[in-house]
Amino acid sequence: MATKEDNRETPKTSSKNPRWAVRSVDTYAAQCEKCSKWRVIATQEEYEEIRSKIFENPFVCDRKPGVSCEDPPDIEYNATRTWVIDRPGIPKTPIGFKRSLVLRRDFSKMDAYYITPTGKKLRTRNEIAAFLEANPKYKDVSIEDFNFTSPKVMEDTIPEDARKVNASGSGRKGKASKDAA
Repeated sequence: MATKEDNRETPKTSSKNPRWAVRSVDTYAAQCEKCSKWRVIATQEEYEEIRSKIFENPFVCDRKPGVSCEDPPDIEYNATRTWVIDRPGIPKTPIGFKRSLVLRRDFSKMDAYYITPTGKKLRTRNEIAAFLEANPKYKDVSIEDFNFTSPKVMEDTIPEDARKVNASGSGRKGKASKDAA
């Protein structure tokens, strides 16, 4: 369910060949609780801080320096890019780790995984637990700080040609020819 407390992220296609493109987040945005306008958030870290505390501290325009609800939105919610909605309250990623989201080629969902400070990609809570156990220097990091919940892909922003491919049920789901950005 989308509410004005929810934060949204926007994936994009980053390859010349959309069939093999990796679609990942290129813009972070939060919606103002008061005016419902979208404000671009400068960094993933800042976005995660907002998302993790959205219930206790709802986002409002004036949290951005020099911005108020009277200003035009930074970004418009529309189908010029594919939008996904991240669940509010997901904990901020521990320092040194990175939460990565990749849109599946068929636009059905995003996959969440974490990249460790050593560069290893972890896809499950079991892999996180094993990494933390094998690396005592991260003993202060809790497994509860990792969340693999996928953001919801907003269907009304999926490229039309990707919707047609998905609806046809053909085995060529990944052949979306329009960039998501």
